[in-house]
Amino acid sequence: MSLRKRQRSVSSSRLTTLSSPSPHDAAAAASPPLSFPNADLILRLHLDLDPCPDEDDAGLGAGEDLRGPATSLDLHVSSSSLLRSRYFAALLSDRWSPAPSSTAGGGHGHLSLAVAAPYSCSHPFHAHVEVVRLLHTLDFAGAIRSPGDALDVLPVALQLLFDACVEACTRFLEAVPWSAEEEARVLELAPLLPADEASDLLARITPPPAASPSAAGGEAARSPSEAMLHGLIHSAIHGHPVPAATKAFVAMLLKDYPSRDCVQKVLDEAFLSRLETVKELMGKYASPDFRVAVDSDEREAIQRLNLQSAVLNVRHLLWLIERMVDMRVADNAVMLWSEQAALTADLQKLLNDVDMWKNITPGLPVLVTRCTLRFANSVATGETVVPRQVRMKLVKSWLPVLNVCRNMVQPMQCGYKSPNCQELEETFLQIISTLPVPDAQELLQQCLGFSTRNVDDCPHLVAAFKTWFRRLHKAPKIERPWNKC
Repeated sequence: MSLRKRQRSVSSSRLTTLSSPSPHDAAAAASPPLSFPNADLILRLHLDLDPCPDEDDAGLGAGEDLRGPATSLDLHVSSSSLLRSRYFAALLSDRWSPAPSSTAGGGHGHLSLAVAAPYSCSHPFHAHVEVVRLLHTLDFAGAIRSPGDALDVLPVALQLLFDACVEACTRFLEAVPWSAEEEARVLELAPLLPADEASDLLARITPPPAASPSAAGGEAARSPSEAMLHGLIHSAIHGHPVPAATKAFVAMLLKDYPSRDCVQKVLDEAFLSRLETVKELMGKYASPDFRVAVDSDEREAIQRLNLQSAVLNVRHLLWLIERMVDMRVADNAVMLWSEQAALTADLQKLLNDVDMWKNITPGLPVLVTRCTLRFANSVATGETVVPRQVRMKLVKSWLPVLNVCRNMVQPMQCGYKSPNCQELEETFLQIISTLPVPDAQELLQQCLGFSTRNVDDCPHLVAAFKTWFRRLHKAPKIERPWNKC
């Protein structure tokens, strides 16, 4: 008696990944054996295109179905091996009986299994034959050598409830890398897998649940993305053997990350942390209590360490500033930088102690100027848009530091200016031109130090004052249309 069990359909793309040989080579190509040891049953695989073949066709050989060649395949199998599949075990337990001896196959019973595969596929039965082979051999290591092998076999193993094969496939997939296409196939199969095995596979592509604020010490917990970006920034800044290459790579990842809000949040946190460190170190240098409490030799050693650490952290700040400006997420950082009156006062105190900074941190004035210049340029060009109060505070807070730095970057000839200082002067004057007339008046009076003995050497300062006077004496008279009524 021919028994038929129509299986749950599985995407044919998961069953037909073999290359297609030419018709002339098909017969000679190496193919799975059609007979297994201790065979006592004929298992017919047939394409699930039309109703299953009639019992009258049971004696036809492989590939001789009435619908044409390659639509069915007979396998001589061992019923005891099939019992490793819970599907076949149930099918054979009480409903199967051997076919009459007159049936083709020399007394073997017959079993029919539908295969969901396109008619055009050259090897529509490949995955099913592999699973049947594994039912007989249990040679999972030999059959599953790539993610593609596991993904071909797994759907059939799931259909046939072949638990050992399902476990072997999922264990292999969990341990090896996937391509993007393989990952998509894993996602398709995951809902069909047992919960434990599915969770093992999905762990690499499913973020863990976010920690509650109470578990994070009362602070808002970072999302996995934020935690990863935070760790990357920390690695780029601290102690990597190749810092330049690492910083360039992390900068690329930050720039390509799709969520600008997430990147801004992480960069703001890193910027605030470095800024607080610089403020603390500079505060220690400027503290009168420290100067009195420690003897001169010990004080000098400690000050040297503090100032060198401050320079290192200002370098980190500059890298973070460049990232924020490039990604146009520097508005919060500009606001913070504009509010550093205490820091600028400490910096002025240090820069006025010429012997100290020249002997210990000769690069500090340049670094501070570059940080301020990067922010100021982004504001002047519109890359970073901030309210006029912030623009005014930015110039007002850092203009005194610029005035001290101008002639202390390096030993200079009379009238010579550092390129960074010259550019920062011009940028500050551009920002001042965006302010209301009274605010511009207040700040321009503090810019007289930009002048040199030769007026031709400071055209930017001359232009700024001319612009202010022009606006003062030629204020436009604007008539509103509704005022004419």
